[in-house]
Amino acid sequence: MSKARSAKQKGRLGQQEIRDMLYELFPQLEQGDIKSAIMGEGGADIQLSPAAHKHMPISIEVKRRKSGMKTQYDWLDQARSHTNDPPVVFFRADRSDWLVITPVEHYLELLKGWKDVE
Repeated sequence: MSKARSAKQKGRLGQQEIRDMLYELFPQLEQGDIKSAIMGEGGADIQLSPAAHKHMPISIEVKRRKSGMKTQYDWLDQARSHTNDPPVVFFRADRSDWLVITPVEHYLELLKGWKDVE
């Protein structure tokens, strides 16, 4: 398998993994409400139907990397070392937006409570 093809497959599998987590979080949504975009297609990596968007009005981009994220994982480990609470890291580069890193399980809990519109 070529390197480019392998990278696309890795990206597609990452998108599908996130899609499946979201379906598990919102079981009331129907098949097709949350879709993994076709690789190379413009727009968000995870496409939400209007019904799904009511539960989570967010734009989802999915990135998987083999390496280059060690620093961010070190920051999470540092936050974990302080307490048993979910780790959250706030960070920003100069003249850029603040960003937040937290494990996906914690983010999904927040998302579920934030926009649960049953």
